[in-house]
Amino acid sequence: MTATYAIALGGNRRGPHGGPADAIRAALARIGGIVAVSPVIATAPLGPSIRRFANAAALVASDEPPPALLARLKAIERGMGRRPGRRWGARPIDLDIVLWSGGRWGTRTLAIPHPAFRQRRFVLAPLARIAPGWRDPVTGRTMRQLLGQVDRRVPRP
Repeated sequence: MTATYAIALGGNRRGPHGGPADAIRAALARIGGIVAVSPVIATAPLGPSIRRFANAAALVASDEPPPALLARLKAIERGMGRRPGRRWGARPIDLDIVLWSGGRWGTRTLAIPHPAFRQRRFVLAPLARIAPGWRDPVTGRTMRQLLGQVDRRVPRP
């Protein structure tokens, strides 16, 4: 049975395929089954990294169950120069499963929906471009609604 996955793509360091936006394009070619791709956006880094990120989202059709797709995405990351390192550090490519048409999935090594995606504009903005009506299986809110919530969160002085 073919499922649809929402994949977040990002990177902020040159790798064997060029700059971060080039790495996103190269990763998409390796993933295959692409149904839709958002534009690439530039975003500020989270955590200790000082380099800006290139981020995008893709909808991918696959017969693979979530753990098999995750293993394939991690192999693509390694093949594109990703090395284990500090969390949120500089990297040529990062591929995360954000949503799955099967709803929720949870194991020790994989949680779908991605646990932090609701707070991350750099994930929600690209996703809302290609799947505005996709509902989060936890909150029931659409990607457009979740993006609106993130955009309304303005720190008070």
